[in-house]
Amino acid sequence: MTRHPSPALERQGGAVTTTAPPASPGRGRRRRREGRWAAWAFLAPVTIYLLLFYAYPLYRNVELSLRDYTVRSFVHGGAPFAGLDNYREILTNPTFGPALAHTVVFTVASLAFQFSIGLALAVFFHRHFPLSRTLRALFLVPWLLPLIVSASTWSWMLNSDAGVINAALGAVGIEPVNWLTSPQWSLASVTIANIWIGIPFNLVVLYSGLQAIPTALYEAAALDGASGWQRFWRVTFPLLRPVSAITLLLGFIYTVKVFDIIWIMTRGGPTDSSTTFATWSYRLGFGNLLPAFGPGAAVGNLLIIMALISGLLFIRTQRRQAS
Repeated sequence: MTRHPSPALERQGGAVTTTAPPASPGRGRRRRREGRWAAWAFLAPVTIYLLLFYAYPLYRNVELSLRDYTVRSFVHGGAPFAGLDNYREILTNPTFGPALAHTVVFTVASLAFQFSIGLALAVFFHRHFPLSRTLRALFLVPWLLPLIVSASTWSWMLNSDAGVINAALGAVGIEPVNWLTSPQWSLASVTIANIWIGIPFNLVVLYSGLQAIPTALYEAAALDGASGWQRFWRVTFPLLRPVSAITLLLGFIYTVKVFDIIWIMTRGGPTDSSTTFATWSYRLGFGNLLPAFGPGAAVGNLLIIMALISGLLFIRTQRRQAS
């Protein structure tokens, strides 16, 4: 019969206590090994997802931009190496300057108005009143609709002949505006539609940030004689800074790559007046009978680099302000 070691008996102050034998080193190593395997098991799905849907497409896009692809070589392979020729081609293309300017204007205007209107609505709904929940839920409708539905709706509303916007302008004696077919108004039209779609996201995130601010701070500020604007500027806005930073960063990442709205409403026209990097990249790669896969991928990579640099600079600025 095998004897198992029994716990040692110790006498302390007249009382008898038991001392368990020390754990064996082999058991400790086995537990650590099992913990590492469990950690890798939880990380494996995320790692596989990132490799398949982020790392590989990014590598493929870089590889496309460095080769001279045709339709045949895109299917069968064997495209010759072109180096940076595709990047030189797009940098010297007459469309590059306007597309860059349109991308910056579209992104900055969208972020400014989405954040400002979303913050105003969040402060408004923070004051609980009858039907506030119902109205707040209705403001989420643009965010819940598919982009193709939203863009098609705005195309109908801004139609030069049968749109409700021109009908409303005509009712007050204003001449109709060619919103989607005029080079002066096409970029503004798609920007207005994008602002309308992005307001609910800002409203939801900023409203949740307002909910986390203690009401005691507002009561103390009111007792000190602070006005409503002073309470907002001295209490609300500083405490909302971390939430605002995340909201603006996520909004920037989404806005700089917007394609659906612009393509459905104007297709980047007329005469490239609403062309951005996103629509230009698509048109080069898939919008022509003879697609230019290499230049299209190069434009997409420039868009990624621009978004990455801007995001890093934004994060660095926020960290400096926090410190």
